[in-house]
Amino acid sequence: MEEPRESGERAAHATGRMSEILSDGSAPVEAQEAIRQSLAGVGARLRVLRQEQGRTLDEVAELAGMSTSTLSRLESGKRKPSLELLLPLAGVYGLPLDELVGTPPIGDPRIHISPRKFHDQTILPLSRGAIGVQAFKHIVDGRQTPKLGALKTHPGFEWVYVIRGRLTLILGDRTMVLSAGEAAEFDTRTPHWFGGADDGGVEYLSLFGPEGQRVHMKS
Repeated sequence: MEEPRESGERAAHATGRMSEILSDGSAPVEAQEAIRQSLAGVGARLRVLRQEQGRTLDEVAELAGMSTSTLSRLESGKRKPSLELLLPLAGVYGLPLDELVGTPPIGDPRIHISPRKFHDQTILPLSRGAIGVQAFKHIVDGRQTPKLGALKTHPGFEWVYVIRGRLTLILGDRTMVLSAGEAAEFDTRTPHWFGGADDGGVEYLSLFGPEGQRVHMKS
């Protein structure tokens, strides 16, 4: 397990790197703007991470050692992100600080995927940063059944596409099963839940717009 001092030094280095790039003008204008957008989108990024893991504001705030109102203001963009606020949140979500902030690697278009285990599924982020629609791949090993209170609601819009297996989607009072090659989209303010429909598990893609962005397809 990483020592707190080493974690703090790595986090400080990541934050310092972003500040230096913005202050000394050494990076291209496009790169500086990308970093500014990443910093401006920290709140949305934190909200997506929390909702993705099905956690409440109270739960995350307690784990991070801050008040619920502070976390709420941070997610809404009303509180400026700082090292002392972001470092414990990075620990709660198990992410390096620069990944939590969504700092773009200058000149490198590749997305470095870091799988996350959450309950009985593996989630692979397929996008970086906190601006616009977020993309994820989900791998579920077996059948899942919703537990009491499993249906969630939150602002946003979601699109799912099944790659392999079958996916159960509960949307309000409707239950449907999507097979490989089928897709669905819905307003996440509607109570919803989805999980593996068969013992063989399921793989599916999800696109989530935290501000209600919808997916636009062109042919």
